[in-house]
Amino acid sequence: MSEPSTGELLANGARLIDFGRVHDDRGLLIVGDHLPFGARRIFTVQGVPDGANRGIHAHRKCQQLLVCLQGSVVAVVDDGVQRREVVLDDPAVALYMPALTWGTQNNYSADAVLLVLASDHYDKADYIDDYAEFQALAGAS
Repeated sequence: MSEPSTGELLANGARLIDFGRVHDDRGLLIVGDHLPFGARRIFTVQGVPDGANRGIHAHRKCQQLLVCLQGSVVAVVDDGVQRREVVLDDPAVALYMPALTWGTQNNYSADAVLLVLASDHYDKADYIDDYAEFQALAGAS
């Protein structure tokens, strides 16, 4: 399967978003001013050991935007029927994950720093950790 392009729908409306770049003699500025939601929470993931998987869940309502600020991460998006992998290795390209999208991140490079912007504050009740429950809620089973 070929690497998806920005804007291409992946699964459940998930897609890569290309932020703007401004490059001049002072350096590179990356601007993401057309986000699909207002962020209410941000966090980073880094120092992930070899072979470890992160994510491995979906959200009932929360939307997320994943940006690999440094290094690389493989992100898997899944709507219960279709599953796509994307390599996040450019801080100017973000992965938008709507609610009810199963997400897993793996193959973190040793220097990877993943920034996650979330549409909602942390709420354990919003998490779906069981894949069969996710499939039933997503109408995929």
